[in-house]
Amino acid sequence: MRLNEALQNRTLIGDGAMGTLLYSYGVDQCFEELNLSHPEKVLDIHRAYVSAGAEVIQTNTYGANYFKLSRYELEDQVKEINAAAVKLAKQAAGENAYVVGTIGGIRGFKKQTPALVEIKRSFREQLYCMLFEEVDGILFETYYDLEELLAVIEIARKATDLPIIAQVSMHEPGVLQDGTPLTKALSLLEEAGADVIGVNCRLGPYHMIEALEDVPLPEKAVLSAYPNSSLPEFQDGRLVYRTDPAYFHKSANSLHAQGARLIGGCCGTTPEHIKAIADAVKGLGPIRTKEVKVKTPETAIVEEEQEREPHLFEIAKRQNSVIVELDPPKRLNINRYLEGAQALKEAGVDSVTLADNSLASPRISNTAMASLIKQKFDIRPLVHIACRDRNLIGLQSHLMGLHTLGINQVLAITGDPTKIGDFPGATSVYDLSSFDLIYYIKQFNKGISFSGKSLGQNTSFSVAAAFNPNVRNLDRAVKRLEKKITYGADYFISQPVYSEEQLLRVYEATKHVPAPIYIGVMPLTSSRNAEFLHNEVPGIELSPEIRQRMEHYNGDKQRSREEGIAIAKALIDVAFDLFNGIYLITPFLQYEMTVELTNYIKEKEQSQERKVSDGIHII
Repeated sequence: MRLNEALQNRTLIGDGAMGTLLYSYGVDQCFEELNLSHPEKVLDIHRAYVSAGAEVIQTNTYGANYFKLSRYELEDQVKEINAAAVKLAKQAAGENAYVVGTIGGIRGFKKQTPALVEIKRSFREQLYCMLFEEVDGILFETYYDLEELLAVIEIARKATDLPIIAQVSMHEPGVLQDGTPLTKALSLLEEAGADVIGVNCRLGPYHMIEALEDVPLPEKAVLSAYPNSSLPEFQDGRLVYRTDPAYFHKSANSLHAQGARLIGGCCGTTPEHIKAIADAVKGLGPIRTKEVKVKTPETAIVEEEQEREPHLFEIAKRQNSVIVELDPPKRLNINRYLEGAQALKEAGVDSVTLADNSLASPRISNTAMASLIKQKFDIRPLVHIACRDRNLIGLQSHLMGLHTLGINQVLAITGDPTKIGDFPGATSVYDLSSFDLIYYIKQFNKGISFSGKSLGQNTSFSVAAAFNPNVRNLDRAVKRLEKKITYGADYFISQPVYSEEQLLRVYEATKHVPAPIYIGVMPLTSSRNAEFLHNEVPGIELSPEIRQRMEHYNGDKQRSREEGIAIAKALIDVAFDLFNGIYLITPFLQYEMTVELTNYIKEKEQSQERKVSDGIHII
């Protein structure tokens, strides 16, 4: 009897986890490669599941695609690994179980995953390996991205008439990562040609049962459910899943009552869990009708749109604007910092920007300092957010906190690697790139969290992005800038530029860009400072002329400072006519220098206004 026929007549038992079971045995390598190097380990697990009552077993190929195998430099062994996996599963199944070729999803939280066309190419390679080895069906499991899953179903449906099992992973009961209701997602999978539609991973039985209560029985396809055993806990440096198999016995009955005809397990499940499922529902006939739990829709809370001060990109689009970076102190005495913030406010800056532990060296939290100067001096703070120090949970919490504090100007950056800072042994997180972070901040503005859940309110962040014009290939840097705009960047803040000629080149290369650019200017303090910036700081390059000018006053602090100010003013003279935004960077908390440069810019603005006024008077 073919797999499809069996599913029409009775409830089938799937197998459980492969990866987490191998992990629990102490295996810390590419699980799929074990099909070649340690086939007996994989074969033993398959046999254990069949002995426990599994009637549908998966090949050990969840991550056996080009992209995931490339992490282990195994991308050239896609065919060998998949072929070996099918042979092992068939050997264990014999006449007692069906073998389905497992193909896992590639897209997850990060938006900078391979393009869909590349995913399709990788998918075809893995699919054809399965079909060549004559599996009984194809299983798509743990798909977070509905677009990706629908695309691969379309390819598979054209390539084979074998049963297709398509399973999505929810981020909360009844909702996918992108906010799509589970009922709608499963309906789309059925329309695309999947024979079995369902859910697996992330959630345990409780939430999976809860989600299926809202799902009507499909018209043609059948339902499947592969819950995790539990939420994992961290013990002695390893993830551990703990659930009493007896709990799975009860849960299997509930899943069957909601219409599931293929029931197995995902992360943390073992042959003992599968035996409990088999003892509960093996051989039971399918549920033909069920009552769908109807939830009362939540009443939307409509909030009046509150007035807000203009965003920085809005100011820079219509007039000259100056912002100043004043990095939080490295020590706990903040008196001089507050003096600087007040002086910059009185000078008329549009914003004080605060870096996020720049050069990977710890400082007082920029959120704390931003909140303080906003409250104390009514300054508009622009808070930098680096992907280096926070995982997805921390980044989302951080943004929610900023919104709660009324801070809505942010700069999304990847962040300097920890190895260059004070703690080179610290871990760099980088769950997201700056592109991803920009995208998700803009998603916050729609009231949607990183995981697709409602935030209950829309945020109002304006998002700046970093732009490095000090590169050999400026065109490539501009393309990167343009890509950030597609991800949602509202405007750009550049690294400091130390060449008047480079300012002209940057203007010509970016004048077509619709988003404003705040061009960076940082006054030099000494020859030693100039040499350090030129030779050791990524993204900064000084001309030989400027380095010679600073060297001329080496050892004279006052004259060096004056020369640094003079160089900065000359750069401002050029930048002022080319860019509406100027971004001053305060060196070593010497705010007097950026106050002087701010006053210089304000004088230029007033002079320009007088010229315009005189021109109007003459007319």
